Amino acid sequence: MKINRNGALAAVSTIAMVALVSACSSGGDTKTISGEGSTAQQKAMEHFSDVLTDNGDIVMDYTGSGSGDGIKKFIAGDVDFAGSDSALKPQEAASAKERCNGNDAWHIPLVAGPVAVAYNVEGVDNLKLNPTVLAGIFDSKITKWNDPAIAALNPGVALPAENIVPVHRSDSSGTTDNFQQFLQASAPQAWPYEHSKEFQGKGGSAAAKSTGVGDTVKKTPGSITYVEWGFATENNLGVAQVDFGAGPVALNAGSAGKALDSVKFKTPGSKDLVVDTDALFASKTAGAYPLMLTTYEIVCSTGYADDSISSTLKEAFTTALNSGQDGLAEIGYVPLPAAYKATLQGTIDSLTGSAGGQNS
Repeated sequence: MKINRNGALAAVSTIAMVALVSACSSGGDTKTISGEGSTAQQKAMEHFSDVLTDNGDIVMDYTGSGSGDGIKKFIAGDVDFAGSDSALKPQEAASAKERCNGNDAWHIPLVAGPVAVAYNVEGVDNLKLNPTVLAGIFDSKITKWNDPAIAALNPGVALPAENIVPVHRSDSSGTTDNFQQFLQASAPQAWPYEHSKEFQGKGGSAAAKSTGVGDTVKKTPGSITYVEWGFATENNLGVAQVDFGAGPVALNAGSAGKALDSVKFKTPGSKDLVVDTDALFASKTAGAYPLMLTTYEIVCSTGYADDSISSTLKEAFTTALNSGQDGLAEIGYVPLPAAYKATLQGTIDSLTGSAGGQNS
C-alpha cells in the first residue's frame, strides 16, 4: 500500500491536534502508565482501563504480547510494568533490579483466572479428565479420544475413535509455564519435564497467544488445549471437568474462588508477592479448582526516574482492587477475596518514587 507523504503528515498533525485538544479539555491532568505482557490477563486489563477512564484521569495503556515480551520490555525500560503469568527467574530478577536503579522489582498478583482444559469433540459435552491423563495427552502418549484411560474416567460416554490434536502455545508463555508446573506437581511420573515458558511435551500443534490456541481449537475437530477460561467461553469450547484427587470438579466462579481462598505466598511477610504455586497445584480440596493462573504486575518497588509513575501505579492498582473487581467474573476471572486483596494493598501502598529508600 502506497501512502502519500503529505497525507501522512496531515494525518499525524490531525492526531496530534486531537490529542492536544483532548488534553486541554481535561485540564491537561491526564496521567498515563504503560504495561505489556501476559495475554492471559488482557481482558482484565482492558476492563481495568475502562474503569479507570470512567472513574478518573488515568489512562492505562496495556499491550498483550506474551509474558516473555513483557518482561523484556520492562527490563529495557520501555514500559512501566510487565504483565507475567509466572514469576521472574533469577537472571530476569537481576536485570530488573538494574532497570529499577538498584532496587528490587516486586510481583503484584493482581489478576486471577482459572486455566480451562478446553476441547472440541462433537457429541461429548461433559468430559472428565485427570492430571495423569492430561499429561499423556499433551505428551502425545494418549492419542485417541476413546483411549481406555479416558474411557475409564467417562463411563457411559460415547467417545469417538478420533485422533486427539493437542494444541499448545508456540510463543514464550507464562500460561504454558503454569500448566506444565501443574502437570509436574500433580502427575510427576507422567510429566518428566521441568516447567518452562516454552512447551516441553512431544508432538501436537502450536499457535501463538491465548487468542491463537482458542481459535485453533474452535476450528479443529478433535483438538484440546489449555487456555484461560475467558478465551474458552469466548470460543464456545467444551470445558473439561478435572479430577484433582477428590472427584471431578467443574470449572466455575465458585470452584475457582474456593481454590483462591487458600493461596499462600512463597515469602510470608514480604512485599514481593510470589504465589506458592506448588502448594496451590497440589491442593486436593473437594470442590476446588486449583488449576489457577495468578498473573503478576511486575513493578519497581522504587527507582522510577519519574516519581509520578509510582504514584500513578498505586492509584491505578488500588482502583483495580476495588471498583475494578465488579464484572470480572463475567469475562472469565475470579474476583479477589478480601484477605488476598488486603495483602496486595499493603504492597501497592509501599511503592515509592525515585527518592524513596530501597525496599525489600
